Amino acid sequence: MSTTHEEIAFTATGDIPVATDDIPVTNLRELIDTNLYMPFPFQSNPHAAEAAAGVEKWLSAWGLTDDPAVAAMIAYTRPAELAAYNSPTVDSGLLQIMANQIAYQFIFDDQAEDVGTERPGRLMPMLCESVRILRDGQPPDTPLGAALADLRRQVHERCTPAQAARWAWNSREYVHGLLYEAVAQTHPAPLGSGQCRSIRSLIAGIEPFHPLCEAAHPCELVAEELRHPVVQRLGRLSVDAAVWIADLFSAVKEQRAGGVINLALAYQRSHQCSLPVAVTLAIGHINSTIGEFEELYREIRPELSPAGVGYVEGMGGWIPGCYFWSRTVPRYADTVLASAVL
Repeated sequence: MSTTHEEIAFTATGDIPVATDDIPVTNLRELIDTNLYMPFPFQSNPHAAEAAAGVEKWLSAWGLTDDPAVAAMIAYTRPAELAAYNSPTVDSGLLQIMANQIAYQFIFDDQAEDVGTERPGRLMPMLCESVRILRDGQPPDTPLGAALADLRRQVHERCTPAQAARWAWNSREYVHGLLYEAVAQTHPAPLGSGQCRSIRSLIAGIEPFHPLCEAAHPCELVAEELRHPVVQRLGRLSVDAAVWIADLFSAVKEQRAGGVINLALAYQRSHQCSLPVAVTLAIGHINSTIGEFEELYREIRPELSPAGVGYVEGMGGWIPGCYFWSRTVPRYADTVLASAVL
């Protein structure tokens, strides 16, 4: 589409271009809504309010919201709402674990950003504490570590040992990714779009939830399904699409904060273009990713067990979940205020 004066004449290789009709839009959210391919309907878990109350109680129990700034951040990010949109059909107990983990990751991520902005090495104590807890079940040293240890307990109580092990592995990868992000933020050379996407896939923080998607069903996935190349590809596509959608809505916030790990901002750096043009280019890439997810899922679904179908749909639920959450969450309110004039 062309919102006003500047033609969008380039797309990344393999991207699906957005619509070219002259549809007037006034702000970035309208630009995203008009062009993003979203074939999935809005759904919300009926236990959302219960999960929100549970998150508030859980964070308070570990002293994480004693800091007014943290309490305000949680109010602006609405972690239970994100969990309810991502996982609309899971039971209340599993939804609570997911909501707790989303809240924890928001706090952990913000703290890591604050600590590592100027000196990535300062992150080592909190990252090492997390790895010790996740890998070995070692006792925590900090309130944030104590919350992680309790989250680990919740996962072990709900999941099978194999699922809990996968959760811990994926969570450690997320922890390691925050160090990559800190290095990228302080590196003087511009970050390429490929490197940006690689780091973004690590710090998305979504893959730890995949074993929880599996735990929503009474049977573990057999190894042949779990390790099937198409199933693994579907997992990658779902993570990328979901987190890149959030990047569209957070681009204004990240740009003002000096952030670099954001798909839209990576396009802006690569093409030296305005933010609306960069967002439009990023949407084309996301549309391709969602289209590939749909096509692969159609092909493999007849081969999957009921548990396999539920697992893939649980991973895919993050795509519409992140979209509908990002549209209205106060954390990204600046998107509505940002002009879409190209």
